[in-house]
Amino acid sequence: MSSVIVVGSANVDQVFRVERIPSPGETVLSTGFSTARGGKGQNQAVAAARAGAPTAFIAALGDDAFGSDTRAGLIDDGVDVTGVRSLDAATGTALIAVDSAGENTIIVEAGANRLLVDLQSADAAAIAASSVLAMQLEIPLETVIAAARIARAGDTTVMLNAAPIRDLPDELLSSLDILVVNEHEASHLAGERDWRELTEQVPVVVVTLGSEGALLLRRGLDEVRVAAPSVHAVDATGAGDTFCGVFAAGLAEGMELEQALRFAVTAASLSVQSYGAVPSIPLRAQIDAATPR
Repeated sequence: MSSVIVVGSANVDQVFRVERIPSPGETVLSTGFSTARGGKGQNQAVAAARAGAPTAFIAALGDDAFGSDTRAGLIDDGVDVTGVRSLDAATGTALIAVDSAGENTIIVEAGANRLLVDLQSADAAAIAASSVLAMQLEIPLETVIAAARIARAGDTTVMLNAAPIRDLPDELLSSLDILVVNEHEASHLAGERDWRELTEQVPVVVVTLGSEGALLLRRGLDEVRVAAPSVHAVDATGAGDTFCGVFAAGLAEGMELEQALRFAVTAASLSVQSYGAVPSIPLRAQIDAATPR
């Protein structure tokens, strides 16, 4: 049985390093190029697995070389790929530009990810048997809603990282135990309201604050801020996903929310010190060594 199950996207990232992100109509020269595994679902599944959680992944890959390489990489990371299907489509691809300050812009072609629909009975059984379900929004919304409904019917904690941001139906929000968003996403969902009012819809809301750490909001309780360690960031790609996957792993392990938050903030701070999404995700020993006691 997996303690964390991720339903989400898998991409191949094509990463260009640039001195600065180009403006519209501008051409800049790259100072380096690499190809690596990515996609929010894959990043979070790998992060949970490297953090020590038995992890399963439900996703769709293309029946192509990128798909084969991605599946092999997931297996090498110890992720259960029973629920990863191969379809007659191109594997999802992301085009990423990373500037000298570590900031990035990303364009995603969903490819096979948009075909991840119609969860099977085996998928439902795997979700129901897991401690934590982690999802994102790079796959069809109806699949996210269906997975949340399955998890909600059992004892599985339902966590959504609402990225890329979009308006969310009440049916989905009412099925969530934990909502993870960055500042932009929190403002989008809250509208004119204070972020704290999001807890009227979801009992636990985590707002990631980049280099400032993270904010924990719980219905009826005081907020908790966890500061991030000061580090030299070279690439923020995948840092939020590292946070989410490690946070899910900590919860599945039985950590209290605040402890899991510190665990995840530390992991994210380690990830920004290396290039790439999956390549930058730290191992459990590295996170433990860097986590404040």
